[in-house]
Amino acid sequence: MLPFSEACERNKRPILEVLAANLTSPASALEIGSGTGQHAVHFARHLPHLVWQPSDCAEYLSGLSARVAAEGPANLRMPLELDVAVADAWPSPGTHGLVFSANTLHIMSWPMVEAFFHGVGVLLAPSDGALLLIYGPFRYAGKYTTPSNEAFDRMLRERDPRSGIRDIEAVDALAARQGLVLQADHALPANNQMIVWRQGGVP
Repeated sequence: MLPFSEACERNKRPILEVLAANLTSPASALEIGSGTGQHAVHFARHLPHLVWQPSDCAEYLSGLSARVAAEGPANLRMPLELDVAVADAWPSPGTHGLVFSANTLHIMSWPMVEAFFHGVGVLLAPSDGALLLIYGPFRYAGKYTTPSNEAFDRMLRERDPRSGIRDIEAVDALAARQGLVLQADHALPANNQMIVWRQGGVP
């Protein structure tokens, strides 16, 4: 049986709407933290002008690979093993013109979030106009967008004190260090955001 996430089924349509509006030209996309592969399959099917490269840590590759093999369209590649904290695990600079990640920053430690943005910066640096799109919950000026997000954050920190919903200002500062400029902040269902940064963009 293939791995399955109910949350992926609920959010894949609104995420796709934002992706489709931003990703209009042919490109190679790296998805970080592809998990069950449901997003990868759905987005690759509906964005045939993109070459979609899923990736995740070693422990998730078996189920992810099985889904890609069973359901993936021709423009969906077999997954790569990628631990964001391992510099040598990242694809070569310029390999991909855009990076997408969903529901990952709040389950990483802050040093891993820093490694994530450093890796993205190195990967995208040769490509002026390259995009980074991140989906998930964020805090603004230290405040939660909803009581449910506050409860979710409390649950995350009780399970792992190193995790938690991130402040958008701190995350944007990491992006800025890599030459990524905030382009859009889309409010999506279930109290989540889709943040769009552009390499060499205009503030």
